[in-house]
Amino acid sequence: MLCFILVAVVAYLLGSIPFGFLAAKARGIDIRTAGSGNIGATNALRVLGKPLGIIVLLLDVFKGWFACFSGVLIGAGFFAANHSGLSSYDASTAINPPPLDRFALLAGICAVLGHNYTCWLKFKGGKGIATTAGVYLALAPWPLLIALVVFLLAVALTRYVSVGSIAGAIALPVAVWVLTPDNLLLGAVTTALGALAIYKHKGNLQRLRAGTENRLGRKAGSNQ
Repeated sequence: MLCFILVAVVAYLLGSIPFGFLAAKARGIDIRTAGSGNIGATNALRVLGKPLGIIVLLLDVFKGWFACFSGVLIGAGFFAANHSGLSSYDASTAINPPPLDRFALLAGICAVLGHNYTCWLKFKGGKGIATTAGVYLALAPWPLLIALVVFLLAVALTRYVSVGSIAGAIALPVAVWVLTPDNLLLGAVTTALGALAIYKHKGNLQRLRAGTENRLGRKAGSNQ
């Protein structure tokens, strides 16, 4: 239990690093008062320009992946430290390695929550699309690839990043259930994260219905 708690805390803190806010702060800008007011990569692209915005995007992806990687390392490290004198494959000791995939999954959940509700900005953060992509780069790359294709097609057809993000949030759990039907835990978690991503886009959905959502390429917007 202590190991799971440590993984959760470390992953949350990794996910909570507000790269968009920090990058804008370095330019003397409070990104929360510029563009859409969101700290995520899409608003960073609009407010800070492509080079710095792409760096923010990659860092948000990386922290999701690294959180999962760290979760596995912590889980494996705890097991090695507690059973250093025993063989994990010795039937007489009945010692088996912990389910490292569960540590990675827990870390992924906490990293997304950290991004969406960062403790450094009064628990107000981004929408978790890029960080979720990093998590599934570690957990389920093939479903992620399908979701990415859906995202790109939706953006290309509509010119709305928010529409692409919502479409990807729907496609990812569908792809996970289809490609890994036996992994019920992963499917359930992915469905929950997809629902959270759509919920975080509720403002975008209202603007889409009102016809006031900004299309890709405009400086002001309300996407990721």
